[in-house]
Amino acid sequence: MTSTTMPAQRSSATNTVPGVLLAALRRHPQALVRFAVWSVLEVLPLLLSGYGVAHALDDGFLAGRPATGAAWLGVLAVAVLAGALATRRVYRILAQIVEPFRDHLVDNVVGGALQRSTVLGGRPDSGAVARLTHQVEVVRDNFAGLLLLTTGFLVSTVGAVIGMATLTGVVGLLVLPPLLAGLTVFLVSLRSMMARQRDHVLTDEAVAESASTVAHSLRDVVACGAGDRACAQVQCHVDAHADAERTLARMTAIRTLSVAIGGWLPAVGLLFAAPWLLATGSTLGTIAGALVYLTQGLMPALKSLVDGLGAGGLKLVVTLGRLVEAGERPVPPAMAQVRAPQGYDLTLDGVTFSYGRHAEPVVNHVDLLIPQGQHLAMVGPSGAGKSTLAGLLAATHIADRGSVRLGGVPVGDLDSQTLVSHRVLIPQEAYVFAGTIGENLRYLHPAATGTELETVVDTLGLRSVVTRLGGYDAVVDPGTLSAGERQLIAVARAHLTPAPVLILDEATCHLDPIAEERVERVLAARGGTLIIVAHRISSALRAQRIVLMDGANMIAGTHGELLANAPLYRDLVGLWDSGQGPVVGAQW
Repeated sequence: MTSTTMPAQRSSATNTVPGVLLAALRRHPQALVRFAVWSVLEVLPLLLSGYGVAHALDDGFLAGRPATGAAWLGVLAVAVLAGALATRRVYRILAQIVEPFRDHLVDNVVGGALQRSTVLGGRPDSGAVARLTHQVEVVRDNFAGLLLLTTGFLVSTVGAVIGMATLTGVVGLLVLPPLLAGLTVFLVSLRSMMARQRDHVLTDEAVAESASTVAHSLRDVVACGAGDRACAQVQCHVDAHADAERTLARMTAIRTLSVAIGGWLPAVGLLFAAPWLLATGSTLGTIAGALVYLTQGLMPALKSLVDGLGAGGLKLVVTLGRLVEAGERPVPPAMAQVRAPQGYDLTLDGVTFSYGRHAEPVVNHVDLLIPQGQHLAMVGPSGAGKSTLAGLLAATHIADRGSVRLGGVPVGDLDSQTLVSHRVLIPQEAYVFAGTIGENLRYLHPAATGTELETVVDTLGLRSVVTRLGGYDAVVDPGTLSAGERQLIAVARAHLTPAPVLILDEATCHLDPIAEERVERVLAARGGTLIIVAHRISSALRAQRIVLMDGANMIAGTHGELLANAPLYRDLVGLWDSGQGPVVGAQW
């Protein structure tokens, strides 16, 4: 087990959506400058469009000089080619800004979910699946879109207004008031749109979490005949998400109104004012050029901005806000009271634990003292709570009531590094990652020497596996290893650590009895405390003390004491009153 030290808290300035977006932009100042420059060149066709059309008409085609008119159109064609080249450069530079931002979000989502799941008393974060597979991509795409839209709107609007002012200043008076009115209508409605978009994101997350919960509990759902209830529960979240989707769709009417006021109204006003403009000295080319600026520049830019902000922009703000909230990594409790354990006795005082508020306790009012250096075995029928008790001792579970102490210190007062350095839990399903054999073995103790590695491999009977795979520097494919070989690697990894407490939760169940005995004797000989959730009765016979789990209760004693006082134990070892000796290979 490992732990990564996370920052206890983040700066409040960067722990907001604007702060996160500004931080993403500040990381790439040179790319931003290049992005702005190429964006201006990208709208070069628009900047010249109205002016070129006006001169092509007034100085060319209407004046009887078609060559001049064609020359102006040729200038516009060259500008279009230059704009296409600039567009290519804009997208390349955009990727340099957006992709690192996406990677940063993925790191936060994964790190936050892992820490919330592995912190003392944590639970798996099913909603992280929706955040990682959907919401991060929504933020990435809409962040890129927002940069393009905002830059394009600013450059296009400024260019169109300057172009119309160059043709005739009067046109600017027709354009600016309705443009500002349309933007105002849209901006006023943004708060309501944001609330609807947040509902959409939260209901999407709820669908993912409820579906994941049912999928993971499918066997229990079927066994209890609760299929209809489970379906109804998921359907409730699906319906809520559909309602949020419909409400969000209805908000598009506001965007349409904003575009009509700010984009179409100036064009209509220009057409109504055309006779007056002609009477006051404006030419037909001037009016046509202004109309080009409105219909090909200002109106599309406004529509793109409103649609983009009303859809993608809201998705960005709300979804990123949710990622910022969910990416918060919990501060370890009572950090100011962190103490070092005195020794490594393990003590449970009145510990009760259940999987759910209304569930029956799996461990109920348990008192247990495991002195440092003791070899303890936990036995009992399947489902009796052995793994749960091991999790409480390892501090991967938090007790509902009572206290668990390591070296006299409540485990809640120990930081993760202290816990890692004092205990190692090896689960039944051993994990081997895709690295070298040496990296797998040194994972919990990177400073282990070659001599230590050789000794552990030989004493645990792992030499043939290492040789077959090609030595310590050979990259291992976990899929090529048997379950027993993976367990041997996990045990060797734990043996190499200086942690004084080893907890094996059926970690040798895939080994044969001879290999299992060798492993347990080697681990007991290393010193320290050894706690084994026994898979075979032979493991209990080798222990100094045995804990018998019986429902939510437990009995502790030696092998002889339990034989004399616990019928369940006699049943497990296959004795009862038959007078036969213990069945060494018996399993449960």
